[in-house]
Amino acid sequence: MASVDYINASRIYASGQAPAVNELNLQIADGEFMVLVGPSGSGKSTALRMLAGLEPVDRGSVQIDGRDVTKLAPKDRDIAMVFQNYALYPHMSVAENMAFALKLAGVPKAERQRKVEEAADLLDLRQYLDRKPKALSGGQRQRVAMGRAIVRNPSVFLMDEPLSNLDAKLRVETRANIAGLQARLGTTTLYVTHDQVEAMTMGDRVAVLKEGGFLQQVDTPRNLYERPCNTFVAGFIGSPAMNLRPAKLVTGGAQLGNITIPLQPAITDAAAAAGLTHVILGLRPEAFTTALVPEKGLQLTVALVEELGADAFVYGTIPDDEPGAKKFVARFDARIPPRVGDQVFVEVRQADEHAFHPETGERLG
Repeated sequence: MASVDYINASRIYASGQAPAVNELNLQIADGEFMVLVGPSGSGKSTALRMLAGLEPVDRGSVQIDGRDVTKLAPKDRDIAMVFQNYALYPHMSVAENMAFALKLAGVPKAERQRKVEEAADLLDLRQYLDRKPKALSGGQRQRVAMGRAIVRNPSVFLMDEPLSNLDAKLRVETRANIAGLQARLGTTTLYVTHDQVEAMTMGDRVAVLKEGGFLQQVDTPRNLYERPCNTFVAGFIGSPAMNLRPAKLVTGGAQLGNITIPLQPAITDAAAAAGLTHVILGLRPEAFTTALVPEKGLQLTVALVEELGADAFVYGTIPDDEPGAKKFVARFDARIPPRVGDQVFVEVRQADEHAFHPETGERLG
């Protein structure tokens, strides 16, 4: 096992172009499961490939366990990578695929067999060792790819969107298996995904990247959700995303639609110190309850209802919404959801509001 450090690491594909990864500084502790998440074009896969040695580091450096590996060949970095397309050899059996890297390294046959069988037991693959990849399901192939990485006993696992080719149900099962397996093995892992639900359910910590390879925030899933550092993270983490609306500061809080929402003292103090008259107000869909007194609630005109079993998410517009504004979302009890065209009134739970600087997007309070 080993720690990993990106130190001002940048990747620039062509002179004069903006970096794909821009001065990334990220520390991954020994044994940690770190997830890199962000939209397409945020540089997350490029950052992983820089650590693997598959992309050069144009500026800065990367270190594994305190050793500068920036210029080392991939084979000399003591890493194992799991790709989204499995990258299995179709003419080899499962056992041969898993043992191939060990064979190239000159590991004796008996030891290769022992390591493969140990990994197969971990991954419930023992009964498939003699099969070819084409005879396996997508989930089984992904476990074989994991087994191939495990038998090498590397210092670091690198996983590049390994679940993207699986169906929704299998993704849920496999992500739980990967997280549980990593916890048992204790191997430092860097995992790349565009799926923020995957990131939140798997990572010890999550690093959020923005387009252009800019690191926005690194924190535990809970802290990312409860204290996003800016509007980008606030709008990216959470499903459905946080509602973000400009709001005027007034006596008693912030004006949103037809109501005034009280703000926490830390927010009002930060806004006053910055001389602000407006903020970007952030409210998660689950921050709402049905207003007992409609006149005291935020008016929401229903445009769409998503019924998801235990919950229903209601999308609509609020007073003073600008034309083309993103739909406002509130969670309701799925047993009594409103209908399209209804006007409903909701209250905001106390201390569930977030506020951000209207120009910089940075968190207030």
